Amino acid sequence: MCGITGKIFLKDGEVTAKDVKKMNDAITHRGPDDTGVYVSPDRKVGLGHRRLSIIDLSPLGHQPMGYLSRYKIVFNGEIYNFREKREMLEKEGYSFASKSDTEVILALYYKYGKKCLRHLRGMFAFAIYDEHDRTIFCARDRVGKKPFKYYIDDDVFMFASELKSILTQPEYEKAPDYEAIHHYLTLQYCPAPLTGFKDIRKLEPAHFLFIDLKTKKVENERYWKLDYSEKLDLSEDEWKKRILEKLEESVRLRMISDVPVGAFLSGGIDSSAVVALMTKLSDTPVKTYTIGFEEEKYNELAYAKQISELFGTDHKEFIVKSDAIGMVPLLAHHFEEPYADKSALPTYYVSKMTRDFVTVALNGDGGDENFAGYQRHAIMKFSLRYESLRILNRFVVKPILWIVSGIIRNTFFDRAYRFAKTMAEPYAYRYVNYICIFSNDAKERMYTDGFLEKMAHKDSYLNVSRHFTQSGSEDPLDQMLYADFMTYLPDDLMAKTDIDTMAVSLESRSPFLDHEFLELTAKIPNDLKINGSNDKKHILKKALEEIIPKNILYRKKMGFGVPVDVWLRGELKTYAYDLLLSDVAMSRNIFRREEVKRLLDEHCKTGVSHAQQLWTLIMLEQWFLVFFDDDSHNASVAS
Repeated sequence: MCGITGKIFLKDGEVTAKDVKKMNDAITHRGPDDTGVYVSPDRKVGLGHRRLSIIDLSPLGHQPMGYLSRYKIVFNGEIYNFREKREMLEKEGYSFASKSDTEVILALYYKYGKKCLRHLRGMFAFAIYDEHDRTIFCARDRVGKKPFKYYIDDDVFMFASELKSILTQPEYEKAPDYEAIHHYLTLQYCPAPLTGFKDIRKLEPAHFLFIDLKTKKVENERYWKLDYSEKLDLSEDEWKKRILEKLEESVRLRMISDVPVGAFLSGGIDSSAVVALMTKLSDTPVKTYTIGFEEEKYNELAYAKQISELFGTDHKEFIVKSDAIGMVPLLAHHFEEPYADKSALPTYYVSKMTRDFVTVALNGDGGDENFAGYQRHAIMKFSLRYESLRILNRFVVKPILWIVSGIIRNTFFDRAYRFAKTMAEPYAYRYVNYICIFSNDAKERMYTDGFLEKMAHKDSYLNVSRHFTQSGSEDPLDQMLYADFMTYLPDDLMAKTDIDTMAVSLESRSPFLDHEFLELTAKIPNDLKINGSNDKKHILKKALEEIIPKNILYRKKMGFGVPVDVWLRGELKTYAYDLLLSDVAMSRNIFRREEVKRLLDEHCKTGVSHAQQLWTLIMLEQWFLVFFDDDSHNASVAS
């Protein structure tokens, strides 16, 4: 696991080793074990690398790595089937100087060209420079586990694992992207390819960039897509068998390492399944790590301890007394894009504490995306059945809920009214309305006239809803899962895992997100994912019944929560008022002061929780302060 950088001049200009080193230094945390720089003989191409040693700890694993006196690569990630591919290539006469997966990528590229991506099973972001043909080949893994951010204009192409590296270079003039901010307020993250910085882009998952430096031609193509159109007609027992076999294979591949390996253990279904299978595959006790908060409502420590005792793991748990105010600027710095998923806080804490003991940790990410495990999946399935009552909803239920939600100010009636209000919308828009942070109506109330006019024709909902028609399936649940896979999973969940773990030099691996496992679960009929109205992850639970206690499998899902709602009524209250209503914040001319104050007052004085909306505003303002505080860009954007 590493950090990669690159700077390539397309016209005039020369790259220096100092340029690349400066880019490397900005992401030292991603690879504290080693650093490397390559500059081409013509000084047009510079590649950089920061190394966190996981596979082949010898100096032969150093990057940028060369091959056949022709190719140079910088690579971030892990290729889990590299030994299998190496053996195949050796039988064909290929030889290798190292034991690393990096060199295998180079050999596959030499043999297959761009189609080498079909052979890679793992998480990756890399760039290969061909000195002979003068081309740059950049690629990102199928799910988007590893980041790849870039800037390109007529003169220069720059890329890095984190855009902080690009900000060190004089060729990029820093400026906010206000359209990205507009979308962020709906989704709590910047949807790819946007990053929040003008003209800096994210390479989307399962895409490659190919640049011919001679002709300046740029190709940006997708090389893989998850397909939900084909369902397998298998018995429930056969599905249980296939799921466990494939998941065990995925776990086994992710236990390959030359450094200590552990696991995050929340006590939920997915992390418990990973730990159970790791125990089966390990000759020594698995090292497991759990985090809890002082607020009992947010603790899963008892469930994690039960799993630990059942499987005899070497278990450590931590209680966090959060310095929330101190963490906000740190998170804004590390995430570098506007980002407001509250679970970034506990993920950072558990990563930091885990890194004291191991260098690699497996996690349970992806179980909900594979098996429809979020409450929103069940709610939207219910909404399809409720559609036949639209007239009753319009003339009876919605008016009653509007009145009740105005009198009884709490989160339950607030959400119930939102559900009833959106029933008239198309299914895809209804889904976005339900999951969004700020709805279109809310943004109309929040925005200043000037900002509202600027964003009048920028529909944030399309970032999610457009994917509903691209799943290859007519089933609304498939469409919803595919939309999650294309948006929330890479831009929120994978970003959180990568940034929080790499901030403390820890590698995280996700067995549920193995692409072969994903291809299998896409073929599972949906009545086996949500059985009835609310039996989420039905077939996964059935598959795990023989190895995981039923009180773990069938307890109410908690999620990786953090008590921001409590903090905003306590230790964060004064901070939030001062930050969000400050003259500096208001000078950006994005939000109306009276609407921001209304959100703060309602949260602190009524039973309605606006924790997520307020956290989204806090993280946005802190992002501005961290990256633009001394810039003229803090001036009014609507002027």
